[in-house]
Amino acid sequence: MTRIEIYDTTLRDGTQGQGFTLTSSDKVAIAQRLDAFGVDLIEGGWPGSNPKDASFFERMRDVPLGSARLAAFGSTRHRAKAVEEDANLAALLDAATPVVTVFGKSWTMHVTDALGATLEENLGMIRESLAFLASQGREVIYDAEHFYDGYAADPAYAMATLEAAVEGGATRLVLCDTNGGAMPDAVAHGVREALARLDVPIGIHAHNDAELAVANSLAAVQAGATHVQGTMGGYGERCGNANLVSIVPNLALKLGYDQPQRIDTLRELARYVDERANLQPNVRAPYVGDAAFAHKGGVHVSAVAKRPDSYEHIDPQRVGNDRRILLSDLSGRANVLAKADDGDEGAGEAARDVVARMKELEHRGYAFEGAEASFQLMARKVRGEHRPFFDLRGYSVYIDKRTQDRQPRAEAVVQVEVGGELEHTAASGDGPVNALDKALGKALQRFYPTLASLHLIDYKVRVLSGDETGTASVIRVQVEFSDGSTSWGTVGASTDIIDASYEALIDAVEYKLVQDGVAPQGQRTPETVANASD
Repeated sequence: MTRIEIYDTTLRDGTQGQGFTLTSSDKVAIAQRLDAFGVDLIEGGWPGSNPKDASFFERMRDVPLGSARLAAFGSTRHRAKAVEEDANLAALLDAATPVVTVFGKSWTMHVTDALGATLEENLGMIRESLAFLASQGREVIYDAEHFYDGYAADPAYAMATLEAAVEGGATRLVLCDTNGGAMPDAVAHGVREALARLDVPIGIHAHNDAELAVANSLAAVQAGATHVQGTMGGYGERCGNANLVSIVPNLALKLGYDQPQRIDTLRELARYVDERANLQPNVRAPYVGDAAFAHKGGVHVSAVAKRPDSYEHIDPQRVGNDRRILLSDLSGRANVLAKADDGDEGAGEAARDVVARMKELEHRGYAFEGAEASFQLMARKVRGEHRPFFDLRGYSVYIDKRTQDRQPRAEAVVQVEVGGELEHTAASGDGPVNALDKALGKALQRFYPTLASLHLIDYKVRVLSGDETGTASVIRVQVEFSDGSTSWGTVGASTDIIDASYEALIDAVEYKLVQDGVAPQGQRTPETVANASD
């Protein structure tokens, strides 16, 4: 089956989205990743609109691309300027890209009201602009802006603008749903009409204002379009552009097109773009999000364990993703078995007890979905496999603010007993939880040196209403720790924020020691650990 040409406009149209900003260096780096992924065309920006885009094109002259070709974007000539005198067209040529993409008006209302031109003048602007660029050795793609609104208002004129573009030398005609309000049947109809009248490949450029950009792009392809424009992650003006992260796997895995893109690296690419834009990845993003192949309900998890395709439309690894089993009060025995850290028969036999304990704790305000380390420790305790690594003899936390313009000073004092030895330490920190974490680390590192690499990287607090937990004002604390090579989350819940934080800190410490295979002081043999009661 004929493959579909992929035109990425993340670096231009994507940056018009709210909160999506890239530096010139970011754009160069993303362009290289898009090339490695296998897109056909990379639209780098509008060189006549701002210095950043001009700088990007200048830098890209020294950046070799593999299979992708770079495109510059701009408009048709000004209605009062000749093509040789138009600054926008000159900037397109100065960008020195092999491909230029020019947009023009398809909607009569835009021609007369926005441009202040006559309908005939607009046709001349389209025809002459493209012919001029083609005469300079550029391959020219024509974006028919507002094509679907224009076609609805005046079909004959909208088609006349496409004919003018072909006369000017356009190698592809891209039908744009600029306002993002077209329906899939209208999009497909427009593609079929254009193909029937013009012997030029047809493309689609859809916006997502009606949540149909991906559907409209696929409808266009099924109607005969062979060129699709979009952005990675669907970023773009207003509600965004057609999301190539969804379109590319749909073309390859659902419609059977022989796409050259490396879809096994799709998740990696999507997250790279988010990282460069300093944005949090969308956990619910189809194909690549953390939740895309996440299962919480016990019935679902049980079925997936037997037949993954019972609740997964593809193998997640085909797009570089993974299956995730979530834990909550909706979980069942299958979730616990899937999450068992050792996979032995004892875990299976105790699964129902683990489920019951988990649901009890979640009712009290705990949440294990983002705290799998706490879940693993809880399961070990229920199965009678866990022995504490130390006994707390007490802790105190002090907050002292002495003058109005100085930050409060926090200090924590901790006393623990390890293997019959007492350790009494104190530490100050940037707040009470940080101080408590430092004091606890100082107290335990003499006995467990591997804890020196442990550090807190995230801390979240949520106050739960009595209606949610059946109690009054429970505070849930979720923390994330790392030892430099891996990271894990833990949870604590209490009516007191310090106590909840302490629970989460203790789980983080004990999980680290369990993963390192460290035996508790005074409980050093595997046999005694396995036989110890909670």
